[in-house]
Amino acid sequence: MRRLCIMILGCWLCMVPATSAQQYYVALGDSLAAGQTPNRMIDAGYADFIAQRLASQRQLTHFTKQLAFSGFTTAQVLERVQEPLAQPDLQKATLITISAGANDLLGLVSTDAATGEVRFDQLAADFALNEVRKNMQLILDELATRAPQATIYVMGYYFPYPYVHDVQKEGLMRQQDILNAILQQVAAANDAIFVDVATSFNKQAVTYLPNAADVHPNFEGYRVMANAFLRAYGAPELRSEELPQPNPLTFEEVLTQLTERVEQQSEPIAQQQATVERYAMPHGYYALQRLYAVAR
Repeated sequence: MRRLCIMILGCWLCMVPATSAQQYYVALGDSLAAGQTPNRMIDAGYADFIAQRLASQRQLTHFTKQLAFSGFTTAQVLERVQEPLAQPDLQKATLITISAGANDLLGLVSTDAATGEVRFDQLAADFALNEVRKNMQLILDELATRAPQATIYVMGYYFPYPYVHDVQKEGLMRQQDILNAILQQVAAANDAIFVDVATSFNKQAVTYLPNAADVHPNFEGYRVMANAFLRAYGAPELRSEELPQPNPLTFEEVLTQLTERVEQQSEPIAQQQATVERYAMPHGYYALQRLYAVAR
């Protein structure tokens, strides 16, 4: 009987996740952290799926991706971390994921979805990669002070151009490898954990990136990203059948939510508007203008 109890206890312990802490989870970063779809809308992304798994394991007390925004470069993520609006969440955070660095490079790449041709400036790319290294160090320095309780996971990147000609992939993949190496090195130097996304994602990148003219994944692609994190974290991976139904929001709707959140803060109206405008990227700025025009 005693042996049976020991065996049952042992099986139960095998089912308990390696990490059982109650997490206040904050997702920082760019469009991948925000959950941008291949059709330029916002929906559940890898951060939402991580939160879903943690909640199912009863390890989640709070989740927000309000500090992530499409288009953010590392410099803009750094600014976001320093914003007063971010401080309440950062002070409480026990778990942070960061997606930052790809937009520093993507603006330098010109692609033609119809022909599969791509162009980029190597000298500018080298400069951008150096900026990523410096800014990621500054971000982690800030978080060491502003989020002292948090364990930080730095998300790596997949190759976003599976549709380009094979002869042109080599140069682009080299830049992607350098970016991931920089993120991994900076993470290791600051006791953060690097999450390798590329190894699992790149094997079926065409499946996960259905729009040849867009670099953002579908739900399955975000699930692969979330599972890369969950493996590093020590929680069960998410199955396809566990994914929620799509519920995309337009950028206008996202900006409306952000405006409502900012208005809850005790700041003067002019400062509130300036805060929202700093968070709006060019693809959403005119939507923001329309939002204020309707409000007036």
